[in-house]
Amino acid sequence: MLRPDELQLGRGEPLEDTARVLSAYAAALVVRTFAQADLDALATAASVPVINALTDEHHPCQALADLLTLRDRFGGLEGLRIAYLGDGNNVAHSLIEAASLAGMRTMVATPRGFAPDLTVTAHATFAARIHGGSVHVTDNPAVAVRGAHAVYTDVWVSMGQDAERAERLAALSPYRVDRTLMALADPDAVFLHCLPAHRGEEVAAEVIDGAASAVWDQAANRLPTEQAVLHALITGRWS
Repeated sequence: MLRPDELQLGRGEPLEDTARVLSAYAAALVVRTFAQADLDALATAASVPVINALTDEHHPCQALADLLTLRDRFGGLEGLRIAYLGDGNNVAHSLIEAASLAGMRTMVATPRGFAPDLTVTAHATFAARIHGGSVHVTDNPAVAVRGAHAVYTDVWVSMGQDAERAERLAALSPYRVDRTLMALADPDAVFLHCLPAHRGEEVAAEVIDGAASAVWDQAANRLPTEQAVLHALITGRWS
């Protein structure tokens, strides 16, 4: 584990030089940062695999754990309907992308100004058509949840957004996942959240702590999925 102040980045070393040096030390680099451009620069210069552990734009390792959780619960992914509610953020982006590749039907419900990136949505929609899935974005949470096999949400105020807290809570409050909203989903539907969760904000305690919650399985699945990613990228053994 290396923080920026433990590297030469704090003394002005270019990201590309850091990537080249660390490539000589390690079989892979796992990077958690803010700007997607920083991760892209590291990946371009590195001679070993670079894994995105989270950026402001994407959270692919989380999406892999999400899909494993759903496959374990339903026996497969193709044709499953998943509803994501709230802020169209990095978690939403990677979920849309992963679900599209798996042939799932994705519904995203966000208020005006919080929709996922249009480029991400367009690319995911194209991939979904190829793999037998679909992507739809709406501002109506009830429409998104109706008949869904999984209902997913994330925090409304992420790191660096504290100044927008009041505005974000006001805009997103109609998208809170509570018992009434979950009742619109499939009778066997599960609730997902990437954690940490704020009960009473994006999700009601009765949902995240209730029988439909698959959150703890989802959290546990981050370990084997990230182990598998490291193994596959380092050895080339994707089976």
